[in-house]
Amino acid sequence: MRPGGVIPSPDMENTFGSLFRVTTWGESHGGSVGAVVDGCPPQLELAEADIQPQLDRRRPGQSRLTTPRREPDRVRFLSGVFEGRTLGTPIALAIDNVDARPAAYDRLKDVYRPSHADFTYEAKFGIRDWRGGGRASARETAARVAAGAIAEKILRLAEGTDIVAYVLRVAGIETTVREVPDRATVDRTVIRCPDLEAAARMEEAVDAARRAGDSVGGVIEAVIRGAPPGLGGPVFDRLEADLGKALLSLPACKGFEIGSGFGGTNLRGSEHNDPFVRRRRGRGRPPVGTSTNHSGGVQGGISNGEAIVLRVAFKPTATIARAQRTLDRGFRPVELKAQGRHDPCVLPRAVPLVEAMCALVLVDHWLRQIALAEASRRLGPAPRPAAGPGRRR
Repeated sequence: MRPGGVIPSPDMENTFGSLFRVTTWGESHGGSVGAVVDGCPPQLELAEADIQPQLDRRRPGQSRLTTPRREPDRVRFLSGVFEGRTLGTPIALAIDNVDARPAAYDRLKDVYRPSHADFTYEAKFGIRDWRGGGRASARETAARVAAGAIAEKILRLAEGTDIVAYVLRVAGIETTVREVPDRATVDRTVIRCPDLEAAARMEEAVDAARRAGDSVGGVIEAVIRGAPPGLGGPVFDRLEADLGKALLSLPACKGFEIGSGFGGTNLRGSEHNDPFVRRRRGRGRPPVGTSTNHSGGVQGGISNGEAIVLRVAFKPTATIARAQRTLDRGFRPVELKAQGRHDPCVLPRAVPLVEAMCALVLVDHWLRQIALAEASRRLGPAPRPAAGPGRRR
């Protein structure tokens, strides 16, 4: 079917979440990008300063390993916050594009760039924004990071939940340090790997790819501590399924695994099972834990209170400076050599993206579990053993 031959019906794929709903908007070289967050509880103390640190970690131009596009990525509240507190109404966030250069893409408007969304967007919508990929650009993820920072603050205040992601592997170079770091430790290196020796080799691999006009990919690991037991569903809304959907929605993401992941297939059940043990827990938590964590904090689709450990694979950046053969919109062979600004490796800037999507999934399930627990309380005695979210005191 020739692109543009069918006008599809609109869908809701720009909105994510059930009770905590996020709709992102904007294109790479338009006036701005942003998000509308609906379902944030009222009375949450919230300021732009709560969001800006994560945007600063995602923004372009922050090191030699990233695109030189210069965007300050300053977030502005347009609605939903009054006198420093959320109103319970939709929170609109805007982030201006100040270093957009749409004219740089004039020569690409009739070319299908290899491994980009140029052809597929035309096949779906019959039209596309060719300025830097438009909606398909990773520029859209700034809005997700802003929304995720709100979700993360809710989880931190209510449950003490801590979400930290870091670069595990780049270009086949993997850290052997698997202790859970904090963000300050992660940010000691521009590649965002807490292992200084491995980070130096990773950075050289990215620099070498950049000098060769090429790109590299890798893997990010995320560790979520303090997520309460009881989040997720037993069938279609399993917590790992929703995490997988959220993370696979990120640009350049090509793989997801949780806990032992694919490596766990090499173990026997006697090696892979996580025995339950008694453990001191925080107030409102059952004194139950596991002696191992091959499950990655999720069993039967529901969080068990252990650390949620997951990994996300990102492909090499599709935009490279090397000449490539491709087709134009008339399906004629052409040679393309990309020019301009791009990341030789997306992983350093993708770390806050992974953290944001994890926070959005968890806060949505947290609100759903609160609603379920409240309905259960009103209808009859609470189930035993008590599980699910509980505000810390």
